[in-house]
Amino acid sequence: MHLNELTALSPVDGRYRSRTATLAEHLSEWGLIRCRVEVEVEYFIALTQIPLPPLANFSKEAIEPLRDLYRNFSEGDANRIKELERVTNHDVKAVEYFLKEELERLGLAEVSEFVHFGLTSQDVNNTAIPLSLMRATQHVLRPAFGALRKKLVGQAREWKGVAMLARTHGQTASPVTVGKEWAVFVERLDVQLALWDQSVYAAKFGGATGQFNAHIAAYPHIDWNAFGQSFVEKSLGLTRSRITTQIEHYDHLAAWCDGLRRIHTILLDMNRDVWTYISMDYFKQRIVEGEVGSSAMPHKVNPIDFENAEGNLGMANALLGHFSEKLPISRLQRDLTDSTVLRNLGVPLGHALIAIQSMEKGLGKLLLNEDRIAADLDANWAIVAEGIQTILRREGHPQPYEALKALTRTHGGINEAAIGQFIDELDVSKAVKDELHLLSPATYIGGAAGLVDLLQD
Repeated sequence: MHLNELTALSPVDGRYRSRTATLAEHLSEWGLIRCRVEVEVEYFIALTQIPLPPLANFSKEAIEPLRDLYRNFSEGDANRIKELERVTNHDVKAVEYFLKEELERLGLAEVSEFVHFGLTSQDVNNTAIPLSLMRATQHVLRPAFGALRKKLVGQAREWKGVAMLARTHGQTASPVTVGKEWAVFVERLDVQLALWDQSVYAAKFGGATGQFNAHIAAYPHIDWNAFGQSFVEKSLGLTRSRITTQIEHYDHLAAWCDGLRRIHTILLDMNRDVWTYISMDYFKQRIVEGEVGSSAMPHKVNPIDFENAEGNLGMANALLGHFSEKLPISRLQRDLTDSTVLRNLGVPLGHALIAIQSMEKGLGKLLLNEDRIAADLDANWAIVAEGIQTILRREGHPQPYEALKALTRTHGGINEAAIGQFIDELDVSKAVKDELHLLSPATYIGGAAGLVDLLQD
């Protein structure tokens, strides 16, 4: 079979390809190869700036044509590198040979041996991978989180005054508002996104085992450590890990994974809450013409978007957890287990992107069922007991908590009339009774609406 969306082994590249395609530019095999070419080209250009003696007369006019090798990188270029890899059985060496071919085409064959000069493959991989990850994060995933947050903030503000029965331990509790519950998740996201935004995209660059052995042997008078620092941080925009083995130690990548997992966990929590609200009929779902909820039950409109999001967030977190635990561990100077794991780096991001899009779609289909919410509040007058006993405490009334406990912890329904009778029989002033009579499940919402107003755009 030919590889396409129907024959792909992973749904990230198959069923959901249209939803993950924006990541391919950065985290596909093509994207990784393109970044390797970019690193090799920029490294070669940096060598010409020292300049090393054989490159002293290198023409500045050749620099931009060299950069075009990665700026205009094509599938044909990637296929040529894969052809070379089938001979070399080494992916980075294939990039080196490709660039030497291109330098010959550009009339630069006499300096082609300075491609990959003194480097080990991990100097290229451990710069190309964080470079591609940083770009995928900044250009694809982070904006997707931003769009979802915007949707949540809009709904929080729209529903900030809609009182809703809360549940602690699954039992009825002091009312909240729908908007305030949304705002809880927004603030949690804001905190974790701010931490994640501070992620360090670290790179290793120091030769075969981390201390520029070959570079110093060839040109001992050059401060190669300073060169590596400048190249990684100024030319590539990454952060260089200065003291390493053959590989980047991946501690910063592990932190990136853990930060993303926390963000996903917040979204998982919200998906399950929204799913529960739908099951309680607090929300209806906008009917989409032609959609089928069940192959057997025509009436059903299932919360499939939230279920899809939950499943994909779980998949993403499972992989991110493995990355976080595995990558910082490597035998001695290096083993190859990091290589095959890192080739899957785009997979959890694909699942994350699918989940974010599903959640945003599901939120857009929600229709608030205010009648059902109001009926639930009116059926649970016992929830104002907290407010009554607290006001009575203020007034010095004896054992108010115990009095309300005796009233409300019964198997019979506590309705408005029962609460009203209880208030009328209290030995307190008329002013206090009037104050207590103003309490109702629909108005006992504290400062919920004001909390929503704390959210920033």
